[in-house]
Amino acid sequence: MLDYLKKSLLTGVGLALRSKKEIEELAKEFSENSKMDQEEAKEFLKECQQKYEDAKTDLDHKIETAIEKILTRLDLPSKADIKKLSDRIDQLTKQLSDQK
Repeated sequence: MLDYLKKSLLTGVGLALRSKKEIEELAKEFSENSKMDQEEAKEFLKECQQKYEDAKTDLDHKIETAIEKILTRLDLPSKADIKKLSDRIDQLTKQLSDQK
């Protein structure tokens, strides 16, 4: 049962949607209620913090990927595309100025 509760607490999306402080409090409460010794509790807290960071990074990556797909479907110009056009306009403007 302890492993089941541990795994439930460490699930990816649920973990990523909670704040770091909230995860630490849940881990401390869980370790107290499960009667872990101090070393087990420290290890569990460290594991929770690492899983939180991993889940947050994974969620951030998934969000970025989804946004990129949406922007691609909308066929909006990227920042790089706009920069190229701006540079090209500057270049043409300079050439016109030099011809006068």
